[in-house]
Amino acid sequence: MIKKGFHQAKWDEPLIYYYSRKGKQGFYISEEDNLISKFIPDKMLRKELELPSVSEIDVVRHFTRLSQMNWGVDLGTYPLGSCTMKYNPKFNEYNPVITKLRKIHPNQPLSTVQGILKILYKLEKWLCEITGMERASFQPAAGAHAELAGVLMMRKYHFIRGEKERVDIIIPDSAHGTNPASASMGGFKVVTIPSNNDGLVDIEALKTVISNKTAGIMLTNPNTLGLFERNIKEIAEIVHEKGGLLYYDGANLNGIMGIVRPGDMGFDIVHLNIHKTFSSPHGGGGPGAGVILARGDLVNYLPAPLVNKNSKGYYWDYNVKYTIGRIRAFYGNIIPLIKAYYYLLALSGKGIRYVTNIAVLNTNYFISLIRGIRGLSIPYSVNIPRKHEVVVSVKKLYNETGISALDIAKSLLDSGVHPPTIYFPLIVKESLMIEFTESESKEDIEKYAESIKNIIRQAYHEKEKVKSNPKYTSIGRIDEVKANRPSSYIPSYRVFLKRGKKIII
Repeated sequence: MIKKGFHQAKWDEPLIYYYSRKGKQGFYISEEDNLISKFIPDKMLRKELELPSVSEIDVVRHFTRLSQMNWGVDLGTYPLGSCTMKYNPKFNEYNPVITKLRKIHPNQPLSTVQGILKILYKLEKWLCEITGMERASFQPAAGAHAELAGVLMMRKYHFIRGEKERVDIIIPDSAHGTNPASASMGGFKVVTIPSNNDGLVDIEALKTVISNKTAGIMLTNPNTLGLFERNIKEIAEIVHEKGGLLYYDGANLNGIMGIVRPGDMGFDIVHLNIHKTFSSPHGGGGPGAGVILARGDLVNYLPAPLVNKNSKGYYWDYNVKYTIGRIRAFYGNIIPLIKAYYYLLALSGKGIRYVTNIAVLNTNYFISLIRGIRGLSIPYSVNIPRKHEVVVSVKKLYNETGISALDIAKSLLDSGVHPPTIYFPLIVKESLMIEFTESESKEDIEKYAESIKNIIRQAYHEKEKVKSNPKYTSIGRIDEVKANRPSSYIPSYRVFLKRGKKIII
């Protein structure tokens, strides 16, 4: 739908201005230049294009305005629990090596790409040292993609051993949603086990479901509640004794990196989210990068090729005995991996440990600021320090005022901060899942805690105002039901509200 000119609003209605005007254009194409139309049959040519008529400056202003409506980690605190939204060093974005990498092609001869292969070779060694694994493949395009690779490795491992009856994968009820999804896509049956009263894996429940059908267990440690699975060695013994494998979801590695290693806990396979722990940007759903690592016999099942070295130099090694094969084109998303390389190079071993200590300190400082707030509680293991994140519940507030976790999230937008992850994990009712990472300052954390306090204070005295938030953002509170309907329910043009004005393009 193309709108032109002004809409004359009533005195109490917002003024609507339409950018599109007949005759406006940002680029002129002469008839001589427009040769392509001569090769298109007349019956396939449209008489009129339903496109906005806008000048170049209109387009620039429109998209600049859109960019100002977005939030990012460069603007302020972004405490999405489980996402580890840490600051992305700008040195990585403008690194001359990365600029040169954009000009190479994966089909170039090995002799012309020795530099990038050397970097990947060293990065693999560092990541193996951090995780306690032996080898790594850079094939996966993202963390969830690496999960699927790990599950396929588990399946082939048992198949080669003649244990086709192993069809179950055990997953805790607090797990990330990608874990059961990856297990199901890999052809396994998901067996869910409950958390105990401390928010950890229920050992007795694990003993009940473990059997000769068990292919393995998928865990992250620290878990989704920010708690370290202190019984992890016992869990590993139980699973290994039955012939199963341990898969480590690296989503929460930022809580233990440089202090304890998944391999030392007993894990056989590990995946890493380069965009979380190792500072590469999340992007708009990409470009991401996942790394899948393994130790022992599982090394033989990694996606090929791996990076190797001989007397002639570095090369792609396809000689992986039981490899599950390629899981994407070429060799992975290399540029995010290079950013991770420079991140680790800048930190060094001591810096990696320091990052973890600050991330954990930030979380527990925040807990000290919000502990005891009326209507808010921290479920499970109340007196045990959290690691990288904390999950709080406003169930009591909801029961007393009707103000939900969603209402608090919307209200935080008006406080000039980004809301946390809400309603996850599912085992915590009316949950706010908060992770500051090492990037945030003491002042930022204090501001966030004060914002939550003010919202809860208002909830007990002016709950209708809280229910109507946000009021000061570019777009007000949307209809949550309609927003999840098919696109036919959404107007074909975008409407942006700003200080009483609607701007439509």
